[in-house]
Amino acid sequence: MNPDEIKVVQPGGLLDGAKASQVRREIGECLDTGAKVILLDLKDVTFIDSSGLGALVSALKTVRAAEAKMFVCSISDQVKILFELTSMNRVFKIFSDRQEFEESMLSS
Repeated sequence: MNPDEIKVVQPGGLLDGAKASQVRREIGECLDTGAKVILLDLKDVTFIDSSGLGALVSALKTVRAAEAKMFVCSISDQVKILFELTSMNRVFKIFSDRQEFEESMLSS
């Protein structure tokens, strides 16, 4: 896969409705510039609220509609628990970190 087709979006802090809307816009811009794979790196995200989760699902639908893929990496324990409670861990392919994601992309 062409590295230009992979874009990383890396929000920080609390991923609430306002921040998530910004992330969704950023993902849309990545798709507009030809991204085929979006990596949402959540290593700097401390917490995601329900509106943040909703926006991530909405972003995933947008990505799929554009025939692209979206992955998540580097989630904190707190975010991991939230993903498991809401079954988001089944919706998103989650990598432990960016390195694991890159190795997976290189091998595909």
